[in-house]
Amino acid sequence: MSRQRQDHDVEIETRNIEERSDSSRVASTLIKYVAYLIIFFGFLYFLIKYVFPMF
Repeated sequence: MSRQRQDHDVEIETRNIEERSDSSRVASTLIKYVAYLIIFFGFLYFLIKYVFPMF
């Protein structure tokens, strides 16, 4: 007697990919880089205003 239907043990893997947009992390990163820019331009201003005129 032949079987017309064979049972297979198949595990189906499902993946749920969610893009997370954590606004607090984005805001803190933005504040950090803005602070870096302010420090950098402040240092450049200091060099141009006070150090270079000495030469």
